[in-house]
Amino acid sequence: MGKNLKVNGIIIQEVNYGDFDKVLTMLTPNLGKITCNARGARKTKSQLLSTTQLFTFGEFVLFKGGDTYNVNSCETIEMFYNLRTDLDKLTYASHITKIINDITTENQNSFHILKLYLNTLFAISETDKDLDFITSVFKMRLMKIIGFAPNVNECVSCKKKEDLTAFSFKDNGFKCSDCKKLDTGAFNISEATKNAIIYSIKADSKKIFSFDLSEKARKEFEIVSRLYLNEKLEKEYKIEKMF
Repeated sequence: MGKNLKVNGIIIQEVNYGDFDKVLTMLTPNLGKITCNARGARKTKSQLLSTTQLFTFGEFVLFKGGDTYNVNSCETIEMFYNLRTDLDKLTYASHITKIINDITTENQNSFHILKLYLNTLFAISETDKDLDFITSVFKMRLMKIIGFAPNVNECVSCKKKEDLTAFSFKDNGFKCSDCKKLDTGAFNISEATKNAIIYSIKADSKKIFSFDLSEKARKEFEIVSRLYLNEKLEKEYKIEKMF
């Protein structure tokens, strides 16, 4: 016997199947990442035509039979329309979506990951903040959520709390100017970059994008967050230009 489920979720991947169907990958808070069939979703008169697009966040009614989910209906909460009309925004949204797709699994509590993802998509779609900056904050916060928070309270080597002038990828956190001399891979950072890393990890989830950086600090922050995520996920994520 199957059953109907009502879940909030966002579509992170859509694949056309057959003449009129779609296979969707959806991220939900409690079921984690699930695969759903949307039968007839590509028919012109289908009610699912507009609600089964990439980046659609909504309340979905699903029918679960065995291990298979089928989409019956959806009440849209947010479409992130600007992601579909601005190529740069789409590029960065696709970049973070690839990361989200890689780190999530079925039957995983994904509440905090989903909240970060939605907040980041909103920042990309609805604000004019620098897209590299938004992505950097996302990556650093994500590292905390999935258990890779760097040590930002003291030097990871000598425990000194002052003079923290470098970020160590090898030892996962800040180093003082003395200890960084023994770590050839440590990356020198400014005070502004240090504070950006701390804020991205510790700030209230609704306020993580509510600060700004100089261009120099933004570039440092982008390098640290990109390399740190790549190292911990053991994969090199690049911004892929669409065209």
